[in-house]
Amino acid sequence: MTQETILILDFGSQYTQLIARRVRELNVYCEIHPYNHIPTNVPSIKGVILSGSPFSVRDGILGSPDLSPFRGKIPVLGVCYGAQLLAWENGGNVEPSAIREYGRANLQFIDETCPLVQTMTHGSQVWMSHGDTILSLPENFKIIASTSDVAVGGFHIEGEDTFGIQFHPEVYHSTEGLKLLQNFVVGICGCHQDWTPDSFIETSIASLKQQLGNDKVVLGLSGGVDSSVAAMLLHKAIGKNLYCIFVDNGLLRKNEFEKVIHSYLDLGLNVKGVDAKDSFLSALAGISEPEQKRKIIGGTFIEVFDEEAHHIEDVQWLAQGTIYPDVIESVSVKGPSATIKSHHNVGGLPDYMKLKIVEPLNTLFKDEVRIIGRQLGLPSFIIDRHPFPGPGLGIRILGDITAVKVRILQDVDDIFIEGLHQHGLYDKVWQAAAILLPVQSVGVMGDERTYENVVALRAVGSTDGMTADWSHLPYEFLAKISNEIINKVKGVNRVVYDISSKPPATIEWE
Repeated sequence: MTQETILILDFGSQYTQLIARRVRELNVYCEIHPYNHIPTNVPSIKGVILSGSPFSVRDGILGSPDLSPFRGKIPVLGVCYGAQLLAWENGGNVEPSAIREYGRANLQFIDETCPLVQTMTHGSQVWMSHGDTILSLPENFKIIASTSDVAVGGFHIEGEDTFGIQFHPEVYHSTEGLKLLQNFVVGICGCHQDWTPDSFIETSIASLKQQLGNDKVVLGLSGGVDSSVAAMLLHKAIGKNLYCIFVDNGLLRKNEFEKVIHSYLDLGLNVKGVDAKDSFLSALAGISEPEQKRKIIGGTFIEVFDEEAHHIEDVQWLAQGTIYPDVIESVSVKGPSATIKSHHNVGGLPDYMKLKIVEPLNTLFKDEVRIIGRQLGLPSFIIDRHPFPGPGLGIRILGDITAVKVRILQDVDDIFIEGLHQHGLYDKVWQAAAILLPVQSVGVMGDERTYENVVALRAVGSTDGMTADWSHLPYEFLAKISNEIINKVKGVNRVVYDISSKPPATIEWE
C-alpha cells in the first residue's frame, strides 16, 4: 500500500521540524521540503502545510511557490507566514504589526462550523510569533478564528479546503494545537493514522530486501542509538550479509568497548571489534587544538575502517545511521549555518571507497529512532544512553591527549555516570560529561601537599541539543560524587560543576 504523506513546505521557520514531529505523533507520515524545491515524486500526498518564516511576505525575499498542483485539489494549511502568503498572493492586505505579536494569546472567536477549528474551545490559548499581521482578506476568504488583538487569527478560502492560521499550533504553548492539526490531517485530509513503529519496521525491512538483494553491506558501529538501530534493521533484512565494524579508538567510556561488543554479539549481529587504540593515540600525540584533534580522529577512523572493509570481499554498500534532521539541515532554506565546530559524528567516507550508500533511518527523528530500537529489542543502555560525541573523550580532554589522561578521565566519567544511574538521575538528564581541564591546582591529602588535575562535571537538560540548560543536580549528590572522584581517582584533587547554559556556552567544551 502506498504511504499516505503530508507535505510540509519549509519557509525557514525555527518551528518547521516541530510541525513534522506533531504530525507524526498522530501516526501520520510527513516530509519537509524547501518551498522552492517542491518534490514531484512523493506518492499519495494527502495534504500540504506551509510553514512560518523569519521573513516578511511584503519584502518578496522568498518569492512565491507554485501551489497550483495542490490548491483546490488537496487540502492546504498555511501557518503564520504561510497564512500571510495565501492572503497576500490573493489580494489581501498584510502590514507590519503596530506591536510585534509574540507570545500567548486566547481565541475569542471560533467558527464552530469550520472543520479545522470546530472542536477547539472558546478562550483556547495559542502562541503568536509574527511581525506582520493580516489586516484584510480577499472576498472569498472567511474568518474562522480571532483573538482580542488579531482579527484574522484564522481563515478558510471558500470553495476549497485551503486554510490559514496566524498562530503556531505546533508549539507546546498552543494548548489545543495538536487537536487542530488532527482536525486538518485526519478530518480534512483523511489520513488513516497507520504510520506506526510496527508498520515502519515492516515496510523498511521489505524495502531493504528489495534494494540490497544479496549484496554485502558494511556498517561502522559507534555504540550509539542511530548506528545500532540501523544495524538491527539491516540485520533483519539481510542477515549475515551485513558486516559491522566497531572500532575501539581508545577514547570510549570505561569498559564500553567490551560491554557494547558483547551486546551486539548477543543480538546476533555479524560484528568485528577492532582494537585501534594505539593508532589513535599515536596520531594525536602532542596535538592540543580542538579542530585538529577532531580531524585526526575522523581521519584515523576512516583509515582503520577502510582497511577493515577491504578484508570483506565484494562489499557493495556502506550503511550509515543518518537521521532525518541531518537530511533536512543539508537542504535548509536558510542555507548553511555558521560553523561553530566540526560535527561531533564522523562524516562521510572518502570517494575512493566506491560504495553505494544506504541510510535506513533517514526519515526518522531521534525520538522515533529510539522507539524503533525498542521494538527491535535493543538493550536500554544503548537505546536510552545520552548523546556521546564521535571523537569521544578526545574532545573532553582539553589540551593534548595521552594514555594517562584518558585513564584518569575514564575513571572520573565512570564514577559520575554510574552515580547518576544509582541515584535515579540519569534519565532526568539529556547529557552528562566529565571534562579533564588543562589546569592543576594545589590540594592537601593527609599531611601531604598535592598539585594535581582539575575535572569539571557537566550535566544539561534539553529536548534536541539546540538549546540546553544546566541540570540542577542535588547538592548532596554532587558532594558525594566529588568526594568519591577525589578519593578514588589518582591524579585528581579538585572537582568543579559547570553551571553555564547553551547559549551562550555549548554543551561540550571543545
